Amino acid sequence: MTGFLRRVLSPYRGLLILVILLQLGQSFFAMYLPTINSRVIDYGVANADAAYIMHQGILMLGIALIQLLLSTLAGIFGAKVALMTGRDLREQVYEKLIHFSRRMIGSMGAPTLITRATNDVQQVIQFITFLFTAIIAAPMMFIVSLYMVVRTSPTLGWYVLGSLPFLLGGVVAIAIYSEPISKMQQKNLDRINGILRENLSGLRVIRAFVNERFEEKRFEEVNDAYATSSKKLFRLMSVAQPAFFFLFNIVMVLIIWSGSVQISTGDLRVGDLIAFIASIFHALFSFMLFATVFMMYPRAAVSAGRIQDVFDAQPLIKDNPNGITTTATKGELVFDHVTFAYPGPSQTPVIRDISFTASPGETVAFIGSTGSGKSTLIQLIPRFYDVSQGHVLIDGSDVREYQLAALRQKIGYIPQKAVLFTGTIADNLRYGKEDATKEQMLRALDIAQATDFVLSLPNGLDTVVSEGGSNFSGGQKQRLAIARAIIRQPEIFIFDDSFSALDYATDARLRERLRAETTESTTLIVAQRVGTIMDADKIIVLNEGDVVGIGTHKELLKNCAIYYDIAASQLSEEELLK
Repeated sequence: MTGFLRRVLSPYRGLLILVILLQLGQSFFAMYLPTINSRVIDYGVANADAAYIMHQGILMLGIALIQLLLSTLAGIFGAKVALMTGRDLREQVYEKLIHFSRRMIGSMGAPTLITRATNDVQQVIQFITFLFTAIIAAPMMFIVSLYMVVRTSPTLGWYVLGSLPFLLGGVVAIAIYSEPISKMQQKNLDRINGILRENLSGLRVIRAFVNERFEEKRFEEVNDAYATSSKKLFRLMSVAQPAFFFLFNIVMVLIIWSGSVQISTGDLRVGDLIAFIASIFHALFSFMLFATVFMMYPRAAVSAGRIQDVFDAQPLIKDNPNGITTTATKGELVFDHVTFAYPGPSQTPVIRDISFTASPGETVAFIGSTGSGKSTLIQLIPRFYDVSQGHVLIDGSDVREYQLAALRQKIGYIPQKAVLFTGTIADNLRYGKEDATKEQMLRALDIAQATDFVLSLPNGLDTVVSEGGSNFSGGQKQRLAIARAIIRQPEIFIFDDSFSALDYATDARLRERLRAETTESTTLIVAQRVGTIMDADKIIVLNEGDVVGIGTHKELLKNCAIYYDIAASQLSEEELLK
């Protein structure tokens, strides 16, 4: 936790020094007030010296105003440090997460990553806020207050010193007991976020199977678990604070009783007793601040550890900062004996020894049964995964030799599940090309067969896209995603079963327009429908990770039994004989 705080706070070292100086200044003035108060009683009140009382009173008022000013400035700058640190932490976590592979996100869990970027950061910021608005001056207040206590009356000072082991023991016990509870609380919060995310995305399925009550019970269980761990923490805090005040009050009673006895015997003055009580208040109050820190520390430490886990995670796909950015050729793709296995204990290849070439102006299609490795194969091109053996070459260079941004700039990728972002249709199209004009957007929509439905909307290109594109049908989302890739004018188009939600007529028109648009680009199509890829220049048939056929539609009907079976299940006998 200490190293974590040192790292995240280091950019604001100057402000932190200013906050510390302000806190020390206001603490000094706060501790000087009891001394002046003691003089007023012992010299002013005792001697009925009104002028002395007035003079000292004005001095106390001035010191109090200075203390207020310093305390306010310390609070403002301390909060500023905490808030800017929170901003930086969220940005750093997001920047780290954006480079995570899907496998890393899946292994850690999207809900827990969201919690770490939000709730865990907030826990750390709350701790830092309290640390720099209340705690910095506490050590000085505590030490100086104890010195003033012992100097004023060593006899009474023993009451304070005697209570410290009990206070310290309570603080340590609370810290030890609360840490595992804090860990469980954050894990339960992860589970709550996971169930909420799952239920909101699968709401239609839940309703279709009339499982609302089942999901309510599932959420109720994890919510109760979170409430239980939270109640344990609150119960601990609610018991700790009254216990500290109870001990504090006992000490005060003993001091007032013993001090009264010493005043009656002439061993102690009234003003000194009042100053003593004020010093005790400062000493025990600063100790209470420490206790609060110790009670907050375990939860903040758990959150800091969870954030640090994100920072320590090493992306499976590493950028090559000195890699290739430009090439002479545009879109030449070669798979050279490529084998790939997902990282993990099994290391069983999902695609094996695959070789083929795809040239600009050429359309290469992939077909095969579910799980044959089609989508995995094309995801090696933009380096969503890296090959286990062999090479994927673009324009004569291995994709691992490119800078990631330069590599992916060459590619227009359209996934099967079209992803749209919150904003307008125009915003989503500009995701493909930031400076796209309205004419370019309309042209891309026309090629993607999306013009009619977009322009029929009241706001056209300015129509707001709901979260995940939920206000559009599956086919409309696919066409918008295709338009987003077209507007980029990439060297390589990758359509990962991107026509699955389109009817046959729209599919045919779109592919016809694409052929004219992609004469200088390499086009790769993953498809389940034979009708979508019949006109491809090259069709690659996959079966359980192996290439079992390469050729045109007519060649494969004659030479590849697996392809023939797929075609026969989708096409009429007349279409097969064409």
